[in-house]
Amino acid sequence: MLLSVEALHIPDGFLSVLISAILWIVSIIVVVYSLRRVGQNLDERQLPLLGVLAAGIFAGQMLNFAVVGGTSGHLMGAALATILAGPWAAILIMTSVVSIQALIFQDGGLLVLGANIFNMGIIGVTVSYMAYRTGISLTGNSKRGILAAGFSAAWLSVFIVSLSVGIQLALSGTSPAYLAIPAMAGVHALIGVGEGLITIGALSFLLSTRPGLVQPEEGQSVSGMVVWLAGLLIALVLVILSPLASTRPDGLEWVAIEFGFMDKARDSLFQIIPGYELSGISAGPAATIAAGILGVVLILLASAVVMYSRRQRQISGK
Repeated sequence: MLLSVEALHIPDGFLSVLISAILWIVSIIVVVYSLRRVGQNLDERQLPLLGVLAAGIFAGQMLNFAVVGGTSGHLMGAALATILAGPWAAILIMTSVVSIQALIFQDGGLLVLGANIFNMGIIGVTVSYMAYRTGISLTGNSKRGILAAGFSAAWLSVFIVSLSVGIQLALSGTSPAYLAIPAMAGVHALIGVGEGLITIGALSFLLSTRPGLVQPEEGQSVSGMVVWLAGLLIALVLVILSPLASTRPDGLEWVAIEFGFMDKARDSLFQIIPGYELSGISAGPAATIAAGILGVVLILLASAVVMYSRRQRQISGK
């Protein structure tokens, strides 16, 4: 059975072993360094934000939106994570989301997990950070400036990541560069608009309700409990809405079908909750919602474990 490819989630079979191995090595190095930087610089009061951001991005990626031309897209979330948590923490957020999607829901391959982390976590976050900081320096830290910079960061992150995937497909011999790169860029230029609109919608909401999350130097401190409850509520609402997602093929899937390499996709070595449908529940909206809730819970539990272990290290170090 062939996998259903989520936008920018590469399945096994699309990339060569060599390219997959190189991107695994690069991703491991960057993630380990990010862990060190976050461990040195992150305030414990910010930890709840990382958990709910990861949960919200996971839930948001389940909700596809239709794009002209018969395709669909969904939130990648790298820009939003970068703006709210900073680049090093955002890399860890995206890594946790992509890893749980691959390991539990078979969304993206295991051999190419390093490539998916590299694309959506490392490239997506790096481009988002550069674009957002450049935008803020040009427009200022006003609400309009933040929204303009947020949109440009979100759009550019999706667009550049699509180019990265196109190059990897070409280097792997899956599709010629003159076909894969323009096709990926064209469809994701449209998907990036949706990413940008979702990002400025989220930023507008936060600037109106909790400006301290976006403008910490101007806003008041926000309690961890408020962040947890608000983020959990938003994530659950997105999960409940996920059965309304567009059924059109996503960007990478559309390119694979159009250019004849969809048959290269391979199933994961194991199946836990494939297709975001929890076994034991009849297929349909209920199965998708149950799987989404499970994913949110797993991400929040992982975040809680990190918070607990950090506190224990601080206690033992005193």
